[in-house]
Amino acid sequence: MTRRGYPSDVDDDTYLFLLPYLLLSPEDARQRKYSIREVLNALLWVARTGAQWAYLPHDFPPAETVCQQAHRWFEAGCFENAAHDLRVLSRVERSRNGEPTAIIIDSRTLQSTPESGHRAGFDGAKKRKGTKVHLAVDTLGHLLAVLTTPAHEQDRAQVKDLCLEVQEATGVNVEVAFVDQGYTGEQTARQATEAGVELVVVKRPEATKGFILLPRRWVVERSFAWLSRFRRLGRDLERLPSTLVGFHFLAACVLLCHNLKPLFA
Repeated sequence: MTRRGYPSDVDDDTYLFLLPYLLLSPEDARQRKYSIREVLNALLWVARTGAQWAYLPHDFPPAETVCQQAHRWFEAGCFENAAHDLRVLSRVERSRNGEPTAIIIDSRTLQSTPESGHRAGFDGAKKRKGTKVHLAVDTLGHLLAVLTTPAHEQDRAQVKDLCLEVQEATGVNVEVAFVDQGYTGEQTARQATEAGVELVVVKRPEATKGFILLPRRWVVERSFAWLSRFRRLGRDLERLPSTLVGFHFLAACVLLCHNLKPLFA
């Protein structure tokens, strides 16, 4: 690399770990004009800064090349696969079982933009037009599954799909899901049971106002806070929902690689 580095650039150890997940074609393929590392660095710069593709600095590969390769990686689930393997490493490093038995589910609404407005809905509770991002994390805050819906969709309607994705990612190992009061209802509990998961609603104490730190529930809020440090995830800037999901798993990979850096050395 001859250019001056950016804070978002991937280091040597992290790149060597991620490289096998990113090789959709041989690294020395004849048609490859730009290095995988530089394309990855450009994608990380976009994720961190939230800038438009066309505003990518000129010392990176062309924006069209980076955008097209990013979509290939997202569609192939490259960062999703890496995030799941990193999650297992992180749990084992903390003396936990590789696969979790309990998860926490929640959602947040991202403000829509002209790019994403065609699939946006209106969230009456938050008075915001946009996209709901439904997250499932383990008890350490590691990302397990992501779903996106228009903001008017009910949280409880996504429980079964989230649980099924989590079971697929963990080898049908999850037994319990902790949720807030927005997921109450017999039908919601029954749908979770069909996916092999017991739904446990963590309720707020009665006659309380403002922020309350609820057992288990705060973990997923912390995960949302971690992900929000990537400005590309501050709003729904994507035309395709799969791209929004892909950026979430990319961010999860970066966070996990940072935490596991001593193991890579």
